[in-house]
Amino acid sequence: MKAGVVHAKNDIRYEEIAKPAAEPGKVLVKVKYTGICGSDIPRVNGDACHYFPNVLGHEFSGTVEEVGEGVTSVKPGDRVAGVPLVPCMECEDCQKGNYSLCKHYSFIGSREFGSFAKYVAVPERNVVKFDDTVSFEMGALFEPATVALHGLRRLDYKGGKTVAILGGGTIGMLTMQWAKIYGAKKVAVFDIVEERLDLARRLGADAGVNSAAAGYMDQVKELTGGRGFDYVYETAGNTATMKMAFALAGNKAQVCFIGTPTRELAFSVEEWENINRKEFYLTGSWMSYSAPFPGDEWELAAHCFKTGQLQFDDSFIYKKMPLSQIDQAFEMYKTPGLVKGKILIDSEA
Repeated sequence: MKAGVVHAKNDIRYEEIAKPAAEPGKVLVKVKYTGICGSDIPRVNGDACHYFPNVLGHEFSGTVEEVGEGVTSVKPGDRVAGVPLVPCMECEDCQKGNYSLCKHYSFIGSREFGSFAKYVAVPERNVVKFDDTVSFEMGALFEPATVALHGLRRLDYKGGKTVAILGGGTIGMLTMQWAKIYGAKKVAVFDIVEERLDLARRLGADAGVNSAAAGYMDQVKELTGGRGFDYVYETAGNTATMKMAFALAGNKAQVCFIGTPTRELAFSVEEWENINRKEFYLTGSWMSYSAPFPGDEWELAAHCFKTGQLQFDDSFIYKKMPLSQIDQAFEMYKTPGLVKGKILIDSEA
């Protein structure tokens, strides 16, 4: 079969490799779409790839082509989304249902061959069925949708309160929607790109705040009655937004960092003192799993895309590109600011 194979830094090739088999307990998926994740970019354009040659890709959708012996939950023809984490199921964290914290895990699309290919073989529990009314584009967003929901629930989240979402990318837009689904009184999305703020409003945000504009903190006071936000979710992994979270949090607020930072981060004494003075709670979020594996995050993503509670907007997708042009897709990320949204790799094109 054809696949996008990483051979070295800046060297991903469309070439022939062996087609995987539906071994006992496994499912062979004919891949339709795979989203390029932010974590894929340094694995191709940087030095973060675990080994060579490697086939990346973990945000994927497709149809079941074949099932191995013992597989009962899916059948050929089923539409499925991929669940990339392969936990050991034996360590203390796994025994407690904290699969994201497993230290002995594998991961489809980084530690083992993934979905930048015509086919991918995964364990039975690593596929989630979705309804025929759910598009394959939506299916490729299940993984980021579950990351967003897992992050939302890392706090003691309750409806009827004010929520700030820092970063208007895919994860930010999905976190905003989950916050609304779970009953937020008011949700504001913060970004510096007006198009993203417009999209946030279209998808249900009560406010879109341009944090590059002078006096934006006056808007924060107006939105929160001068108290600051009850919940703050940082989704960009950006130094500016991570610092901003401390300023936007109200007294006794709860703050979660969903975004993954990519550079060293330092806080001034005055910035850090916000934790003491406001006594807010700060935590992080990692991946998207709970017990029983893979967790109700995945069931709810399938359900809420089906019902329309989770809205898909065409502007989520910057471009669809055939698998044969995967090298060109990664080249695009070398131009800062060029890619606005998700690039989907089409394995059937």
